[in-house]
Amino acid sequence: MKFNVTIDRDEDGVWIVECPSIPGCVSQGETKKEALISIQDAIAACLQVRADRGMPLTIETSQVEVVA
Repeated sequence: MKFNVTIDRDEDGVWIVECPSIPGCVSQGETKKEALISIQDAIAACLQVRADRGMPLTIETSQVEVVA
């Protein structure tokens, strides 16, 4: 399965990666590469927990246009 993730860097330089379609699925790393590898493990773990609890694996996401 493929998932979209967001990638950001915090004030301490740590890379934060989040999977918006899985609530609470967040990981981090000292490098962007490390963070992206780490989120793969986090996604797998989150999917397993959601499956074990009978929850939907993901939630619906969508894009909206905002005029700025």
